[in-house]
Amino acid sequence: MFATPTALRERVLLFLKGMAMGVADSVPGVSGGTIAVISGIYEALINALKQCHPLALKTLWQQGPRAFWQQIHGSFLLTLLSGILLSLVLMANTVLYLLDQHFVLVMAFFMGLVLASCWLLRAEAGRWSVFKVLLFAIGFVLTALTAVLNPMAGSTALPYIFISGMIAICAMILPGISGAFLLLLLGVYEYVLGALRNAEVDVILVFGLGCAIGLLSFAHLLSWTFRHYREQSYAFIIGMLAASLIVLWPWREATVPAADTGTVLAAVLCAFLGCAVILGFSRLARG
Repeated sequence: MFATPTALRERVLLFLKGMAMGVADSVPGVSGGTIAVISGIYEALINALKQCHPLALKTLWQQGPRAFWQQIHGSFLLTLLSGILLSLVLMANTVLYLLDQHFVLVMAFFMGLVLASCWLLRAEAGRWSVFKVLLFAIGFVLTALTAVLNPMAGSTALPYIFISGMIAICAMILPGISGAFLLLLLGVYEYVLGALRNAEVDVILVFGLGCAIGLLSFAHLLSWTFRHYREQSYAFIIGMLAASLIVLWPWREATVPAADTGTVLAAVLCAFLGCAVILGFSRLARG
């Protein structure tokens, strides 16, 4: 049976959102979770991941593959993860090139994404109370702390790669905290990206297994908080997003030269472009 035009359009949009998450997760300082929140699929993603637990195999055994696939939101996850993986594989070299040659402009673009996201998401927190402002501040401080941490030496041993995957994936699904940046702090960012680029199967499988275990465990906690404290969760998330502006600020890096007028203007244009992308995503999500 062919998909209806509406279903096909939604599937293509979801795939593109997955690709956007993949691009974001490959850039130190940017979170794929940020893109998930921005594009309106964050809660759906958390709830879908929550269903991927060992008890789902009972459904497979008793009710068959179709019921199992529906229970784990298989079509949603397959489409989204396909976009993420394709983006990570195809964009690894491009992202490294852009970060090397146009670091300031890339960071400015993502700052535009974050600024527009904070503005659009403010309504999700409902009416702001003192407690929500406190949650905003806690989220802001926790994320801002990542800007002052120094990278570790790291290791290329597979058990260390496995643990790094578990840690990084939790950050990748949290808005504002970059999984790629945590990999950088753990000292394995370039090694893992190189393994993806060179198709080193053993490293990819071990890292992927760590990511899968960490992701499924963490998804249950996030799903519970959204179910019981949705507005408070968004207040915390907006704080994390706002603080990621500190992490993204390009001139905090000692290796980045002082900006001239042309660079500043180009950065401002890239930031406006980032804002425009988010507004476009928002309209597509509503439409």
